[in-house]
Amino acid sequence: MNKCEEAAKEIRGKTFSHNVFAKHLDLSSLKSVREFAQNINQEESHVDILINNAAIMRCPYWMTEDGFEMQFGVNHLGHFLLTNLLLEKMKNSGHSRIINVSSLAHIAGEIDLDDLNWEKKKYDTKAAYCQSKLANVLFTKELSKRLKGTGVTANSLHPGVASTELGRHTGMHKSKFSSNALGPLFWVLVKSPKEAAQPSIYLAVAQEMEGISGKYFDGLKEKQPAAKAEDQETARLLWEKSAELVHLSDTIATHVTGEIVK
Repeated sequence: MNKCEEAAKEIRGKTFSHNVFAKHLDLSSLKSVREFAQNINQEESHVDILINNAAIMRCPYWMTEDGFEMQFGVNHLGHFLLTNLLLEKMKNSGHSRIINVSSLAHIAGEIDLDDLNWEKKKYDTKAAYCQSKLANVLFTKELSKRLKGTGVTANSLHPGVASTELGRHTGMHKSKFSSNALGPLFWVLVKSPKEAAQPSIYLAVAQEMEGISGKYFDGLKEKQPAAKAEDQETARLLWEKSAELVHLSDTIATHVTGEIVK
């Protein structure tokens, strides 16, 4: 939160706006997601833009506090629940936009509906990451379909390779060969965080994106995602399974009454 508060302070200083706030949200905790969403729904009159940007990449076999494989739990399920809990507020806000940050890695992803949490097969940290990024695109497709006629749009994107700590678990920076041989090439291709944020900002505010929904962007250009990312049946089944895992129907029912249950 200290890092988040510093970022908010910097934005307030540059924009002279006092309406910039930092709020705590842990996407590896469904309890935290519910509390955050309740706070937003109670304190904010409207939600115009939701950018689901958080991610963890190729970590060891860690579990969230709710027992989900960490990459699937954070990258997909946390955002899935958060988005659904804010949907009514967004529908009532007018032409709101939802942006889900995926990755080119979705191309290598496979959705294993019988073992999303890697409990039955040997854990593959790279495959788990790719599954979570494919889930982002499929979630966007199904969400866009369900939002038709509401005025709310949903799109996904690949932001490019950014110079952040996302790759801390890949081990590349620890390899002498990678640092010496690939390092120079990496720095030619890599984007600064500000540059990598531009596609999300574009989808969030560009006038020409008004009414555009269910699309996938590579940077600032619309692209066709992998064929498996456009499988409507898989998208539907993933939605239903995700809703079951996060107890979505129960959460929404209690959320209306102002109660929070785990």
